[in-house]
Amino acid sequence: MRFNLWPSVRLLTACFLLTLCAASILAQTHVVSPSDIHKELVNTAQTRQKNLEKTRRLFSSDETRKAMESAQISPEKVDAAVSTLSDEELARLASRADKLDQDFAAGRLSDRDLLIVILGLAALVLIIVAAR
Repeated sequence: MRFNLWPSVRLLTACFLLTLCAASILAQTHVVSPSDIHKELVNTAQTRQKNLEKTRRLFSSDETRKAMESAQISPEKVDAAVSTLSDEELARLASRADKLDQDFAAGRLSDRDLLIVILGLAALVLIIVAAR
């Protein structure tokens, strides 16, 4: 009995070539394009920068710095801690900063109330960073 090996070799070769072609096609097809990834990275970086600016502005006034120093909270440590917050934590803090600005502008908060809230937020930032 003679067994012919050539049909099996041809079939295996055809399967191998078909697999290579399919893998090549799939490798070239991306679910998300590189330009979309780049745009998302740029948007994320810009959002983080805006949130950092809002948060730093909250802690930057002379009155706030004096209040932090009198409460024995180092303004420099708060500034450094703000930079280490995650994007999510920073976004929440920036949102609170916006709300405080709106409440203060609308007259719902006095200067004293605003300083107390800012001191609480500064302490919270330091606690979050220290807990990591």
